[in-house]
Amino acid sequence: MKKSKQSSLMAEAHRHMPQGVAENYRYWGDERTVFVEQAQGCQFTDCDGKTFTDFRLGYGPIILGYRDERVDRAVVEQITQRGTLSGFSTELDITVARQIKALCPQIDKLRFANSGTEAVMGAVRTARGFTKRDRIAVVEGCFHGLYDEMMWKADVEQWDPQGRTAPAIIPFGAGEPARSRELVDLIQLNNFETLEALFAKNGDTLACVVLEPIIGNAGSIAATEPWLQRLRDLCDQHGALLLLDEVKSGFRVAKGGAQELYGIHADLTTYAKAMGNGYPVAAFGGRAAVMDVVGSHAGGVVHGGTYTANLVALSAAHATLKILADTDALQTVARVGAEIRDLLGRVFTAAGIEHAFAGPPAMFGVHFTPNVPANYRDWRVTNSSLYRAFAWNLIDRGVMLEPDSREPWFICEAHQQVNLGWLEDIATQSIKNARAEGQR
Repeated sequence: MKKSKQSSLMAEAHRHMPQGVAENYRYWGDERTVFVEQAQGCQFTDCDGKTFTDFRLGYGPIILGYRDERVDRAVVEQITQRGTLSGFSTELDITVARQIKALCPQIDKLRFANSGTEAVMGAVRTARGFTKRDRIAVVEGCFHGLYDEMMWKADVEQWDPQGRTAPAIIPFGAGEPARSRELVDLIQLNNFETLEALFAKNGDTLACVVLEPIIGNAGSIAATEPWLQRLRDLCDQHGALLLLDEVKSGFRVAKGGAQELYGIHADLTTYAKAMGNGYPVAAFGGRAAVMDVVGSHAGGVVHGGTYTANLVALSAAHATLKILADTDALQTVARVGAEIRDLLGRVFTAAGIEHAFAGPPAMFGVHFTPNVPANYRDWRVTNSSLYRAFAWNLIDRGVMLEPDSREPWFICEAHQQVNLGWLEDIATQSIKNARAEGQR
């Protein structure tokens, strides 16, 4: 048999990179790691010529579609006519900042970054600089980037849901200093008892509480409005800041992100992903009094970066945010997402599978369980093995998604072109095969 290009590339890649990939999460095993040849709209073609309809979308940055000509045209114009990097300020800095503020009323001032990780790092440092406190709290199941303090998690995979002990707190992997855990508390989403206990014990030493209001790494399990409001109130009472990480939900679930849906606003917010439709751009910002601690003045919070506010990224953000503000793109995303979610619901119901959807249509989670999970521990008791088998069957048939049910289905404007009848047939075949595999 002729050797596939994928296997040849995988063998060569192993010679140059650990696991043969540029970052850990792209490695799906030697036979399944995907090498993309080209992408357009809501589809991409791999190195062996197989085309996929993509609901993974690079973990969510693609909000319009791959190679959206409106965004790419703005970037090419910037590169060819004005340049990419100078190490100085430009008028485009101000223009994009004003666009963000127009969509997000809780933002008075902001700074740019290159990734969600950088945005969270800058926001947490700003919170500490403003409050003069060191301690932070995070919510189980949330993901805030790959830096030491944020790389501690509740080990629900090895946790016994029938037992009386909470999941152990472990590092994401090797290389994490134990000392980086000392200033971090973890609490459960939507659990009032652990929330009250956190502030009773450490409320006066907390710089901030950090969470994704819609958890993009736990199947879009979302905070309830009463719980989030209580968190907002406790932060105010104790002088801590509320830091909402909207790296995934920002400019996706609504023009103003999740905070527009809740009507509850943070002191600091982080953005990335959909902000640039695939170009690497991010930002963090919030109340003027908080953000004004950033700067080169005595005692100011240090923030910087050679590629911060580079003109490739800002030109993409400018074009993307203009489209989101001035067109019905997000309405289209929500409509198509609801249609696909309803389609999947019909497939699961016909197959007799208990299921629940979490999160808004633009980034919905699928959980094989009768009730919507309220927190990360609830995810542990969903039928994630059946979901994984279902996902791999979809992938084999040309529908790309993350096989782990903790990753949502991401929708972009270009998904309006998907043949829903075809997708329903594929989903029906896939769930039938997944159940048969489980029975075997």
